[in-house]
Amino acid sequence: MLADMGSSRGSSLFVPLLLCALAVFLARPTAAESGAGGGETDSGVSARVARLSEDAGAVTRRYDAGRREAAKQRAKALRSGRLLSRERRRVAVLRKDLGRIARAQYRQGGGLPCTARTLFSGTPEELMRSEHVHEQADLAVEHAVVKSLGAQARLAVDEARASAQWRALEKRNGELAGKQRTLQTQLEEARQVLQGRADESAAAGSCQGAVRLGRPRAKTTRTWVAPVETYRLSAGFGSGGDHWANRHTGQDFAVPIGTPVRAVGAGKVVKVECGGAFGIQIVIRHPGGYCTQYAHLAAVTVDQGERVTPGQWIAQSGTTGNSTGPHLHFEVRTTEDLESSIDPVPWLTARGVQVRGPVSK
Repeated sequence: MLADMGSSRGSSLFVPLLLCALAVFLARPTAAESGAGGGETDSGVSARVARLSEDAGAVTRRYDAGRREAAKQRAKALRSGRLLSRERRRVAVLRKDLGRIARAQYRQGGGLPCTARTLFSGTPEELMRSEHVHEQADLAVEHAVVKSLGAQARLAVDEARASAQWRALEKRNGELAGKQRTLQTQLEEARQVLQGRADESAAAGSCQGAVRLGRPRAKTTRTWVAPVETYRLSAGFGSGGDHWANRHTGQDFAVPIGTPVRAVGAGKVVKVECGGAFGIQIVIRHPGGYCTQYAHLAAVTVDQGERVTPGQWIAQSGTTGNSTGPHLHFEVRTTEDLESSIDPVPWLTARGVQVRGPVSK
C-alpha cells in the first residue's frame, strides 16, 4: 500500500516538473536568435554550429519525452473514462435493484419512505445520511451503491487530472515542435556557412588554423572510442567506385556537416592539411606506430604538433575535397603513408570499439 502511494506521488510530480523544464527551455534564447551574421570569424561559425546542434538535440529529446508523457496521460484518461462508464452502468443496475426492493417492501406494507430516500439520493453523503435499512438485501445493495459512487468520484477526478495534464503537454509539445523547426532551419543555414568557408580554404590549399569551440576536454575512461558518436556507415574499406584510383582506403561514417569528430585514442597530431582529394584532413600518430586519418572536414579544432586524448574533439565533419556528400572518411595506417592503410573496422573492434551497422563493400 505504501509503495503504491509512493509510486503514485512520484508519477504525479513528474508531469509538473516536466512542464517546468519545457517552459525554461522554450524561454532560453538560442545562439542564432542572438544574431550571428556573415561577419563572424571561423571560430564563431564553428561554435554556432556546435551550439545549434546541441540545442536541436536537446529540444528533440524534450519533445520526445513530452510526447511519451502525453501519450501516457491520454491513455490514463481514457482508462479512467472507461472505468467511470462501467461504474455508472453498475450504479444504474443497483438503483434498479433498490427500486425492485422498495416496490416489494411497499407491497408488504413497509419501508417505502426510507427506500425512496435511498433511491433518489444524488451523492454518497446523502446515502450515508439515510436511515439504517434493516432488510439484509436492501442494506447490501445500498452499500454497493455507496461504494460505486465513491469509485465514480475518484475516477472522475483521475480522468479530469489526466486530461488536463495531457492537454497541457500537447500544448507544450506544439511549442517544442515549432522550436524544433526553427532550430533546424537555423542549423542548416549555419552548416552551409561553415561548409562554404571550408570549401574556400580547401580550394586555396590554405588552412585557417584551429578553431576554438570553448568545449571542455572529453572525460572518458576508455582508451579507444569511435571517431563520431552517432553515424550511419557508408563506403567501407576496399570498396570500389569512380571516386578512388584503386580501392577505398578507409571507412566512411555518414554524418551531417558540423558533427564533432573525435580522436579515437591518445596521440599526437602529425598532419593538418587543406586541399586535394581529402579536402581538410588531420592525421594522428598513436603509441605503437599506428596512425589515424580524419578527412573531408569542415573545420579543425587542434593544431599540428598538439597532443590529444581519447574522445577529444579534433574537428567538425564536412564534405570538402573529393566527396559526394557530408561524411567523415576515417583511415587507419601502419605508418603515416597513404599506402599503408588497413581496414579500420576490425582494428577498432580489436580495441573494444563496436562499429555499428552493415559495412558497404
